Amino acid sequence: MTELIYTLEIINPQLFYGPNNQHLNLIKAKYPKLQFVARGDEIKVFGDQESLVNFRGGMEVLEKLYIKTGELNERTITDALEIPEGAEPEVRELNDDVLFIGTRGQKIKAKTRNQRKMLDACKSNDVLFAIGPAGTGKTYTAVALAVLALKNREIRKIILTRPAVEAGENLGFLPGDLKEKIDPYLRPLYDALEDMIPLDKLKSMIESRTVEIAPLAFMRGRTLDNCFVILDEAQNATELQLKMFLTRMGPNAKMIITGDMTQVDLPKKYMSGLFKALRILKNIEGISIVELDTSDVVRHKLVKEIIKAYEKSEDQNQ
Repeated sequence: MTELIYTLEIINPQLFYGPNNQHLNLIKAKYPKLQFVARGDEIKVFGDQESLVNFRGGMEVLEKLYIKTGELNERTITDALEIPEGAEPEVRELNDDVLFIGTRGQKIKAKTRNQRKMLDACKSNDVLFAIGPAGTGKTYTAVALAVLALKNREIRKIILTRPAVEAGENLGFLPGDLKEKIDPYLRPLYDALEDMIPLDKLKSMIESRTVEIAPLAFMRGRTLDNCFVILDEAQNATELQLKMFLTRMGPNAKMIITGDMTQVDLPKKYMSGLFKALRILKNIEGISIVELDTSDVVRHKLVKEIIKAYEKSEDQNQ
């Protein structure tokens, strides 16, 4: 058994270990073949030579990423340690440019590599499909891009839409006017907007229809011009609905279509139109497809484990 001494010279030990040693435990879990004895700014690591080399490389990447972002949390540690064992350590590029500041003073920016791909793809394509499991920031990133385009006066209007499909529940007859009936389906879009636009200003923008939030059925017959359009939960759109939506696109318009292929809530007699759209549109210039995965999950850390467990169960069933 070989010993390696890793000294914390760049990262503050308290920050490195994390609350209740959470950060150190993440690192230990990544290198299960190694034994750790941590005291202050010195960590003794015991194990075979290959595992120690991989650990040393992972720590170099972590230090570089910390210097670049100024942050050390579960996300940066996971990003740094995702390099395959034996690979040459290199910093995984995560552009730290802030899109804008949110209503709570938070930085609105891409938090993962695939979210960054969404930003880059949106710059050079007018139609973007963002596909991935729950919690990967598909909708949030899409709304941020739309708000940024509006702030920069690149478009005059934001249109947010999603199919009004019940997620395995029968909500029955909903009371109230049309807005009150459809708002429960569109709540996630409101939540994202309220994070980015002050509430009084958002209300004014909705009243003036600068920001429009409507169910997918309301897009029929329209020409969507000089606007940024987001179709959320597209896996719940039928083939005809998705074709109808995509053909609404007018001059100077951008569209982002988000969906999770594992959460189709359509009645059994209907097929999701997203499957066919991805297959037949993937080679068209101006259309980009970005696939997000469990490494992009930005919700509670358990969400990632829940998704993996369901994926494993589905694989076993198949």
